[in-house]
Amino acid sequence: MQLVVMAAMLALAGAGRSCSFGCHLTNARIPVESCGRTEFIHTTICVGQCYNEDPVYIGNDDWPEQRTCNGDWTYEVKHIKGCPVGVTYPVARSCECTACDTGNTYCGRFHGDISSCLSL
Repeated sequence: MQLVVMAAMLALAGAGRSCSFGCHLTNARIPVESCGRTEFIHTTICVGQCYNEDPVYIGNDDWPEQRTCNGDWTYEVKHIKGCPVGVTYPVARSCECTACDTGNTYCGRFHGDISSCLSL
């Protein structure tokens, strides 16, 4: 259940937002479901972009360290009225750019188009 709530938070965080440089806390409103009922809760998440290099030449031994916006997370429980089962959801306490963790994140090169934050 925690993974579903985290995925919903990440999807909502990127929807309709302009680029934000630096890694920081922001407020988010996410849906949680229990006993067939859905409610929205307010929480904090980490957003922003971390500086990354994309060199012209990458050898096998000198792949640059990629950095991602990560947080110090805790979990809280929300009880939906009339439902005995609580919903656990993540709350970010602080955020910083850290080395990409290949255990839970794709850290390879992105081959698609990335929209620019710069206005022309």
